[in-house]
Amino acid sequence: MIYHGNRFTFKDGVSQEEIDSALESLRVQGRSIPSVRSFVVGRDHGGDFAYGAMFVIEDLAGYWEYLVHPAHRHTDRIGLPLLDRFTSFDITDDLDPEVAERIAELHQRRYDSDPELTRLVSDLGEYEGSAAPGSRS
Repeated sequence: MIYHGNRFTFKDGVSQEEIDSALESLRVQGRSIPSVRSFVVGRDHGGDFAYGAMFVIEDLAGYWEYLVHPAHRHTDRIGLPLLDRFTSFDITDDLDPEVAERIAELHQRRYDSDPELTRLVSDLGEYEGSAAPGSRS
């Protein structure tokens, strides 16, 4: 299993309506992407971020499906412009010593095929983790 997490903080001045819309879009991902086994979206407690989301995905094929699904792409388009700080991470029980590299390769493949997404993440105030362009976690 792969637990794909996101932690984020919205920019100052983003309305509660925009926040609610972005959070609901994340929930739509969880409900509509077939490879997502379970998910949670809500307040982030115990850290430096305001909100977070966690998606449980069975394997790398499902991870790729999650990354390129239209519901995920929609969240990127409406949510990323609202964010100041964003980090992503993955926790897995996969014993393959190269799983982190394989996850990073999936993200890089996605960025290579989507210049608009690459532009959106490059506009963030802070972005790090498994989904950051060029990262190797």
